[in-house]
Amino acid sequence: MRPSVLVIFIAFLLFTPSQAHLKSTESSFISILISSQGLDFIKNLLITKAISSLTPLQLPQIKKSVKIPFLGRVDIAFSNITIYHIDVSSSNIAPGDTGVAIIASGTTCNLSMNWHYSYNTWFVPVEISDSGTAQVQVEGMEVGLTLGLENREGSMKLSAKDCGCYVEDISIKLDGGASWLYQGVVDAFEEQIGSAVESTITKKLKEGIIKLDSFLQALPKEIPVDDIASLNVTFVNDPLLSNSSIGFDINGLFTRANATTLPKYYQNSRHPVSCTDPSKMLGISLDEAVLNSASALYFNAEFMQWIVDKVPDQSLLNTAGWRFIVPQLYKKYPNDDMNMNISLSTPPVIKISPNNVDAIVYADLIIDVLESQEVIPVACISLVIHASGSVKIAGNNLAGSVKLNDFTMSLKWSKIGNLRMFLIQPVIWTLIETVFLPYVNVHLGKGFPLPIIHGFTLQNAEIICSYSKITVCSNVAYEDPQNLNQLPFHSYRNTVML
Repeated sequence: MRPSVLVIFIAFLLFTPSQAHLKSTESSFISILISSQGLDFIKNLLITKAISSLTPLQLPQIKKSVKIPFLGRVDIAFSNITIYHIDVSSSNIAPGDTGVAIIASGTTCNLSMNWHYSYNTWFVPVEISDSGTAQVQVEGMEVGLTLGLENREGSMKLSAKDCGCYVEDISIKLDGGASWLYQGVVDAFEEQIGSAVESTITKKLKEGIIKLDSFLQALPKEIPVDDIASLNVTFVNDPLLSNSSIGFDINGLFTRANATTLPKYYQNSRHPVSCTDPSKMLGISLDEAVLNSASALYFNAEFMQWIVDKVPDQSLLNTAGWRFIVPQLYKKYPNDDMNMNISLSTPPVIKISPNNVDAIVYADLIIDVLESQEVIPVACISLVIHASGSVKIAGNNLAGSVKLNDFTMSLKWSKIGNLRMFLIQPVIWTLIETVFLPYVNVHLGKGFPLPIIHGFTLQNAEIICSYSKITVCSNVAYEDPQNLNQLPFHSYRNTVML
């Protein structure tokens, strides 16, 4: 038979010339790193799914005519040859410059089949035949494939650069009829059965790779966040392969839902993904430009405007509650209800630093008086709010919350004369703490989706804030939901977790 597949694949990785990493003109703001532990997880998952798709596996019928002394020509046929069990004792995954090699060695598989023979002799005028069943044990089988990964118009293209199967040893046990008489004859079919196993498994693996590539090609290039925004998850550049990890770059900016053009407001400041815990399977690094793109998008969509007509202390929305703070307001509009019209003047600016996320919000607060069903703007106060935030993982979402650090205020215009800002400041502080921040935190608590394929969930994630980026380091669990029928293998309903 052929030389060891393991040797072939090692030689392929060592001696195939490396290709230069292709550059893209599009920027990347989210980087993903799959560590050696993550690659082992994916390898084990793929092997489990491959086994489920390979069993049962039907092999083509084998026929052969042999000459036996005193009997003459004997026609022998094996039919209904079925691989019904595969066991992988060890496996390895090895990324290289040109692809990822997955090798399963020490593999055994069990086959069942029917056998039949017939012959005629000169001394017996009728055909003599016999049939029965057989059990086949294949041992020391090696299966290997090298997968190529490349960026193809923003999607990840998967291809089989090499794929093979090598059978080391086969034993056949016949049952039925006078099978013991013909065991030696059947043993001559070992090589044909081994070749059939090798070719059929190789063909099935190549078909699986084509289906897996189709699944990858069908992955969406944007993840909906809500009716306004989507996260652009278009791949940028080819994957970065080392001997122990695979890295991916994606655009990562927020864009208007179903937009035909993508914003290009930011320069690329990509950083390598670095996790303090080497046992984590996955690292996702987000540049602060991702958060600022969300800020700009919602601002431009006029989503950052609020009319406040209900507050915990409702007296603050009546001029009577302001009679000692702004006497002229109460004098001109006695006992009239009020609204607070809050609108941001520019998108919030988000800065990420070690162990902290800071935000600066520029807003205008217009005081409206409601008189005889008429809305009368009476004053506008400019606010500069300094807030700090915290981030957390909620499912597969990156979520967070903010708290008020400080704010400054100035009178922008007034129809009721000059205002004593030091008297108004406690009221504005209360409005920010009891109305503005709770509203914002409700939305931030939901978060936005990280680029995780459906069916995978983050486990035991930790978050690291550094200069201008947030890194999520996590393990991963997989549970195939019932509606994930598009995966290229049969249903797999167990949970795999490291």
